[in-house]
Amino acid sequence: MKSTEQDLITPISDSSKSSSELKQPNTSLWQQIRENFQIVIIGLILAMLIRIFIAEPRYIPSDSMLPTLRQGDRLAIEKVSYKFHPPQHQDIVVFNPPPQLQIQGYHRDQAFIKRVIATSGEIVSVFNGKIYVNDIPIKEDYILESPHYNLYPVKVPEGSIFVMGDNRNNSNDSHIWGFLPTENIIGRAVFRFWPLDRIGNLK
Repeated sequence: MKSTEQDLITPISDSSKSSSELKQPNTSLWQQIRENFQIVIIGLILAMLIRIFIAEPRYIPSDSMLPTLRQGDRLAIEKVSYKFHPPQHQDIVVFNPPPQLQIQGYHRDQAFIKRVIATSGEIVSVFNGKIYVNDIPIKEDYILESPHYNLYPVKVPEGSIFVMGDNRNNSNDSHIWGFLPTENIIGRAVFRFWPLDRIGNLK
């Protein structure tokens, strides 16, 4: 009959067993604890690496991106695509505040989320409720309402983008503080995973 681990355990009073044999159950327990601890550590390291280099979750704290995003939405932010190509028109990007916002009191680690309107070298203007990029009005079926302000033509400098919130009249964005350096971009918002009734890809 095949022996089990319990078959090998004998009372301590049995002097016929070696001390190493008596310590086997305790050694096995510590080995399991050590292995489980190693698994946890490896899991934490992998999670940290994924968050730093690949993707991370984010929470929407304001209404500046209505109606696309609502306060309390949870999003997945991917960090890989911009290593291969620059931000594209209408991408929704998460970024750290540029210096002009830090001067206003925003912490450098406080993340913002806006939509890319124009990229390096393009000219942006706002007139009579429409946004123009290189003198061409852009189609915006995602905004809450047309902007109630005008903006004289400005050219986006190299290494920067022009971003705006979909809630045009309630958004602290490039029409107020200027251009966003691409180096401040954390990643691109690609998926909403909460609430469940609005789960899906972002566009």
